[in-house]
Amino acid sequence: MALPLPPGLTHAEVAFLAEMEMVTVVPRQRFESIDLLSGKTPALRPPHRAQLPLWLALLLKKQRRANIVPPSWLHPVSLSSIINRETKEDPVAFSPPPPPPSRAIPSAPGTARRLADSSDANLAPPFLPSCTADAPAGYLPYHWLEVAEALLAHAGDDMPVPPGEVRSLLRDLVEVRAAKMRSSTSAFEGFGDGLMSLTGVGAMELAESRGFVLGVVDGVRKIGASAEATRREEEEAGGQRGDYEGSDEEMGI
Repeated sequence: MALPLPPGLTHAEVAFLAEMEMVTVVPRQRFESIDLLSGKTPALRPPHRAQLPLWLALLLKKQRRANIVPPSWLHPVSLSSIINRETKEDPVAFSPPPPPPSRAIPSAPGTARRLADSSDANLAPPFLPSCTADAPAGYLPYHWLEVAEALLAHAGDDMPVPPGEVRSLLRDLVEVRAAKMRSSTSAFEGFGDGLMSLTGVGAMELAESRGFVLGVVDGVRKIGASAEATRREEEEAGGQRGDYEGSDEEMGI
């Protein structure tokens, strides 16, 4: 008999889904387009940049056929600004996710609109280009931790600075956000009446914190149910004492 699976996705499953994120590569050889389930890949022509799924970019990197351009949010300056925002500017909330890309309006030169306002917007990973070289700095995408670990493990020589500095900043950021996730469960102190905002929380962070948060919620529910049962018992006991006193008065005692 198979044991029941834990709720949610495992770390390996989250990392697998993160490999669908689009990243920017600089090909070192010419490659024709490839038919994938998600569509055709662009033809690679050195030294022009192209966007490929992370799994394919890592494969070409291992074969020394392409280099991966790290996203702007993975640079030390961007990571330092995010840590400063998480610790000093807003120590309660998480960093906001990257904004949707803009599209120029032909009828109004010099202006643009968000893709969220259009009907053909695809704003969920991997359709949101939040890990490409054009991604804005200062924002963490949904799969930020998984993509960062994959790039540091397999494309460390493509980092603009020594990978050790980036790893140190990522370690500090992970610790800060993990402590913030644990402290945010204080919103459930009102026996489940509080709300916990998860805006800006990454996929791997959700997978790691799901068991802790669900345990806190379950404990709060049990405490609330126990308190409610005790209150009802006290009310029933008080009502029975009132009935006994009334019957004694009727009997003239």
